[in-house]
Amino acid sequence: MTGGGTSVWEAWVDDACTQVATAGRWRAPRSFDARGHDGLLMDDPPGPARTVVSFASNDYLGLSTHPAVVEGAREALERWGAGSGASRLITGSRPVHHQLEEALAAWKGTEAAVVLPTGFAANLSVLSVFAADRTVVHSDERNHASIIDGCRLARADVRIYPHGDLDRLDASLAEVAGRSIIVSDTVFSMDGDQCDLPGLVEIAGRHGALLVLDEAHAVLGPHLDPTAVDVLQVGTVSKTLGSLGGFIAGPRRFVDLLVNRGRPYIFTTAPSPADAGAALAALKVLRSDEGVELRARLARLVARVAGAVGAEGHASPIVPVILGGEAEAVAASAKLLEQGLWVPAIRPPTVAPGTSRLRITLSATHTDEQVDRLMAGLAGLVAEPGVHRADRQGTDSAA
Repeated sequence: MTGGGTSVWEAWVDDACTQVATAGRWRAPRSFDARGHDGLLMDDPPGPARTVVSFASNDYLGLSTHPAVVEGAREALERWGAGSGASRLITGSRPVHHQLEEALAAWKGTEAAVVLPTGFAANLSVLSVFAADRTVVHSDERNHASIIDGCRLARADVRIYPHGDLDRLDASLAEVAGRSIIVSDTVFSMDGDQCDLPGLVEIAGRHGALLVLDEAHAVLGPHLDPTAVDVLQVGTVSKTLGSLGGFIAGPRRFVDLLVNRGRPYIFTTAPSPADAGAALAALKVLRSDEGVELRARLARLVARVAGAVGAEGHASPIVPVILGGEAEAVAASAKLLEQGLWVPAIRPPTVAPGTSRLRITLSATHTDEQVDRLMAGLAGLVAEPGVHRADRQGTDSAA
């Protein structure tokens, strides 16, 4: 504002920032100069860079740096350039987008798939299109923020059922005479626990509900038979496939409706050709013998780390260590960082008060030596009083 005064908006923004900082929840992105899991992390506030190993990535199979995936991006970049130049329905749809959609549908065992710039946009599209005309949405209380925002965009009647409580879900569905949607993560992003997929399929089939599954973190399962029920599978290519983008797979007519009514699809520039080319190459790796080996190695690493923190049987690469208080989680993260291990502290509002945690994420391309270092760093933490595995006290949004 000119004239030396402070505008109403400047005062409001300053007060809002102060509230966040006073609550001890101020965040800022940190520069991480890395190709893969190890690299140089800049301190916040800026200071000397330190060499660290990240256990915070969602590149679960390490495909973002796989030579074939990098080559797939390079070839698409050279052929079509850096950007798509328009939305998919204008002039932004390149052959590589259609090839990727065909490959995704084949992978998921569905008639069709549609690709969007992000997984967040994919959930917004599905729920804003299908949760219309007095449809009732039944949503797990710990679903991802993109699911919550999709329900808000649809202005639907949303009924939240307690996390994993299929009896309550069943009762909620029995109260609805018209169309219903059941929406759930298959692997929940903060606790890393899995939904009861057979139970959801059975209930959806019995009530004639559309099942919408967010499979973003389901690199190790659970996996679905898409012919068992009316279902739309929402996924990302930024996690299992190491690129960037989101997709929805399902019956062709359902996908056609998304193309024609999904505002995040219609009014957004298409994903870059390089992102699509990388994802297409990554999918070929995933469905090869090498992909089988990568998933098997990831499962072994998960079992090892989960067992070390008292979470035997844990089946996803997201392994939480609950510390309770925000200060305790931040201090534990800082202690690991001093040892060159970057394991972020997750705090409210991302998780519920009293459940602040370390959120370990593992990749098939973490080396044995890197995991040895992580195990040594965790050894002192899990022995401290009050430290325990996730007790299913998460929340509805990701970090």
